[in-house]
Amino acid sequence: MLRRPDPARLITAIGRSAARERDERDERTAAWLGVWLGVSFTVAFVTGLISHFMQHPPGWAVWPSRPVGLYRLTQGAHVIGGLVTIPLLLAKLWTVYPKLWQWPPVRSAGHALERALVLPLVGGALFQLVTGLFNIAYFYPFPFFFTAAHYWTAYIVFGALIVHVANEWAKVRGLRPAASRGGPGARPVGPSRRGFLATVAGACGLVGLTTVGETFTPLGGLALLAPRRPGVGPQRLPVNKTAAAAGVTRNQAWRLVVTGDVARELSLSLTELRAMPRHAVRLPITCVEGWSAEATWAGVRLRDVLHAAGVDAGARVRVESLEAGGRYRVSEVDPPHWHDELTLLALELNGEPLSLDHGYPCRLIAPDRPGVLQTKWIARLVVHTS
Repeated sequence: MLRRPDPARLITAIGRSAARERDERDERTAAWLGVWLGVSFTVAFVTGLISHFMQHPPGWAVWPSRPVGLYRLTQGAHVIGGLVTIPLLLAKLWTVYPKLWQWPPVRSAGHALERALVLPLVGGALFQLVTGLFNIAYFYPFPFFFTAAHYWTAYIVFGALIVHVANEWAKVRGLRPAASRGGPGARPVGPSRRGFLATVAGACGLVGLTTVGETFTPLGGLALLAPRRPGVGPQRLPVNKTAAAAGVTRNQAWRLVVTGDVARELSLSLTELRAMPRHAVRLPITCVEGWSAEATWAGVRLRDVLHAAGVDAGARVRVESLEAGGRYRVSEVDPPHWHDELTLLALELNGEPLSLDHGYPCRLIAPDRPGVLQTKWIARLVVHTS
């Protein structure tokens, strides 16, 4: 004898099945987002280390001057990749936030450790992305030095991320689509998950498309979210720090002094510098905030000036600016860079004498070097062999 189905029990069973399938779908979605974040943060970590060691090189590191566009590529990937990661991280947090309220909060020692790693991972990731966003916008509402905080927090985040991604990867491999276990009448939940992931990918792509032009000049017109655009600024080149902000004014009595471990000290006027062999190069300015723009620079090769002073081939050169203060008023030029024929004491930009904001009367321009180390308003070259 057939029994009449109980509608209440049937509705409850359907609800439980749907909830189970939804939970499994969310697990897979969160796991895949975790893997994507793992790739994104790995790229950011590696390119961030390159940027840090180029700006603050340890004694054992000497950065090459070629290929010319290497720093432009790595720093562009670091900043634009970081911006693309923002919607990815927000999607991940939206997917997993219900787990913060699960009960009991800890089920085992391993689960306790997994949850303990969430705080430095999530907190550190948010810190990196928010402060990084502030940095490229030149907005510093925090009391600490951004570069140092960004550098050390990266190690914390990346360490926690390695453990987290390993755990998420196991889930991706261990979970099968719910439809494969739901029987003949089960409805697949995959399209919903794929649709969500496609939406996240689209948001990431949109952010990338509207910022990549600050590094990839042909797409400069699309760089709507970028703080700087190629070709916009004095002499068709962006400026981060103006002469007024640096406290520098025109000085008709300016001379370039070459001193230190030299055979002959030099003191060159602008006229004397212009009388030396002139060379023109096409090089980008690549800023740590992610933007870069190519320009035509003309001036005197740095190596010609140093050879005139009788400098040892293995010496290093400290370039000092007229700027009174600031973390980057002084930069070091290692032998690979000052020997390179593309490294200039630039006197002209795009066929015109340097504007004051671009470093008049003389600035450094060298291949494969961060913009903050392309010292403007040069006053002294101090040579040292130790």
